[in-house]
Amino acid sequence: MKFLSRALVVVCATFFGSVVGDAAASTFSPARPPAIPLAVKSPYLSTWLYAGSDGGNGGYLAGQWSQFWAGQVAAWTGMIRVDGTTYTWMGAPTGPALVTQKSFEYTSTKSVFTMDVGGLVEMNITFLSTLTPDDQKRQSLIFSYLDVGVQSLDGNSHDVQLYTDISAEWVSGDHSAVAQWDQGTTRDGISYHKVYRQTQLLFSETADQADWGYWYYATKKVHGLSFQSGSDSTVRGNFQSNGNLTNTKDVDYRAINAQYPVFGFAHDLGKISGSVSTLYTIGLAQEQAIQFDGASGVVPLTSLWTSQFSSETDAMKLSFVYNDFNTASKTAAALDSKISSESIGAGGQDYLTITSLAARQAFGALQLVGNSTKQYLFLKEISSDGNVQTVDVIFPFHPILLYLKPELLKLLLDPLFENQESGQYPNTYSMHDLGGSYPNATGHTDGNDEKQPLEECGNMLIMTLAYSQRAQDKAYLTQHYNILKQWTQYLIAEALIPADQISTDDFAGSLSNQTNLALKGIIGIEAMAVIANLTGNTADSSNYTSIAHDYISKWQDYGIAHDAVPPHTTLGYGLNDTHGLLYNLYSDQELGLKLVPQAVYDMQSAFYPTVALPYGVPLDTRHNYTKSDWEMFTAAIAGDETKELLIKALAAFIGATTTSVPETDLYSAATGGWPGEGAGSFKARPVIGGHFALLALEAQVEAGIHN
Repeated sequence: MKFLSRALVVVCATFFGSVVGDAAASTFSPARPPAIPLAVKSPYLSTWLYAGSDGGNGGYLAGQWSQFWAGQVAAWTGMIRVDGTTYTWMGAPTGPALVTQKSFEYTSTKSVFTMDVGGLVEMNITFLSTLTPDDQKRQSLIFSYLDVGVQSLDGNSHDVQLYTDISAEWVSGDHSAVAQWDQGTTRDGISYHKVYRQTQLLFSETADQADWGYWYYATKKVHGLSFQSGSDSTVRGNFQSNGNLTNTKDVDYRAINAQYPVFGFAHDLGKISGSVSTLYTIGLAQEQAIQFDGASGVVPLTSLWTSQFSSETDAMKLSFVYNDFNTASKTAAALDSKISSESIGAGGQDYLTITSLAARQAFGALQLVGNSTKQYLFLKEISSDGNVQTVDVIFPFHPILLYLKPELLKLLLDPLFENQESGQYPNTYSMHDLGGSYPNATGHTDGNDEKQPLEECGNMLIMTLAYSQRAQDKAYLTQHYNILKQWTQYLIAEALIPADQISTDDFAGSLSNQTNLALKGIIGIEAMAVIANLTGNTADSSNYTSIAHDYISKWQDYGIAHDAVPPHTTLGYGLNDTHGLLYNLYSDQELGLKLVPQAVYDMQSAFYPTVALPYGVPLDTRHNYTKSDWEMFTAAIAGDETKELLIKALAAFIGATTTSVPETDLYSAATGGWPGEGAGSFKARPVIGGHFALLALEAQVEAGIHN
């Protein structure tokens, strides 16, 4: 059986899939997203079905290869034989006809497809990536589930065999690298393929994929199970011809792109008249996860699961994950229900469309490391830079943690504090990130990280207080009081009249006297006044609040176009024909400061509809693009009509965008597509944790932090 080249298969499958999609008319609920999360649990377990019109086939599981978030193929194949005829239900293997996709639905943790196989049987295919913010043990396990249910559709009994495989493309972005593999069974009967890069390169990436660690694809060893490893044409061809595999292992370890080794399972389900379910797990085990320049210098940090499990394949690791499916499903259902009901309550069905798509992507940038004594949470700035622990990425991300588990925010901030308080960073302002290339959190002893001093000082002060308020942890403020005070001194000197510098929206360029950036700094000073008061430093508190109130009064003179119709804040002081999203106002509400007069909130809320475009309000007057995280920050503090406008526009973008990547946070508010050259690097980013801004404010209200 001859197989087409990888690139040609993707093109052909995309075309064919779109034709089938038109005929099949799958429904999509609550929307057809630009990309569908399949297995998304960490920066390295991040596999998607590209769905949009720009490179995807419209959201159909059969007919194209799944992809790593960065765009390279991570082939995951599914076929089914019914009464001797083979069909494809996932991926793009050559030969079988595609099943008919009837529907797709996503929740915060699941992607669920329903398929009609020749009018004979129905398949219910669920991809589950658990989010367990209350359970560090389970959150630290980089595994995801695939659950495939098959049932008779016409009421008759049918002879059914089920097939899946993964390819060696999962193990490295360097497809000329040699892959090695093994096959085995755990003591309690979990059959697995183990696949890895033969030459392990610790703490190294190629095309953003990890060059170290061991991948496991597993299922229960039951009667009728067969397995095989080998070239894609051989293994898949055996199933297509025979309905089973040979229970053999190819020992010709070779380059990933040399006859594309795949690792398959076939289940002979026998005669089906009712319903049968088959479960698979896919996961990555990396004992060492991060290099960190902390209090004792640069040290490797282990994945947190290593403190719970003795090895990758024993009953306490691989088997634990597999046998934990029922608990994982119940936990996921509870989280789905919470996010669903509370999102609808906060912003309606459109808001649920937004939050439920954002959850897995946001958590997919995280890795828990450490041991039973000390834990850290590290974040990768996916796609836009690749930095570790970027402060101005954590900031837009952090609302999802305030909503679900504020203690996790502390675990993100801890490495930043530890590095800087240990004297590893020479500047007096807050650092931008902990390292230019994830997973190497080796700091910047030369102080030459990206310069966003005003931005990052404000971010650190705001997030530290936000965590302390929600977790009721005053001790954390005392522990870090000295460096927080140091950063506040920088803000006192620089915030009111900002120098020509970049903000977190660095792609838009630098500018002096940025109105929104100044506001962040001023709010940061007032946050420090609260911190000082909570820690018993009353003299400092009085001083800081006096400065902050003086600054905010002057800021209203400098940064508001009072004579404009309608009046609004400007992009920069004195630039009265400019405007922008004043998203930094969110922190005043978040912290319950009441520093900024209500009139400013009302003014901005009335202004935004006058400049709105079909898919949102532009970030500022320099371009038509917008940022979805900042739109939801803005919606959270807007009046009802403006809140509804912003939510509806973002939900419309999700369903209509021509982009075909894990959700971009930067897009044209006019067209819903890419806003220009270079914008394609804004995909799969964790900043869409900011889509939970409304729910984070609700959580603050419940905690009694503000009214």
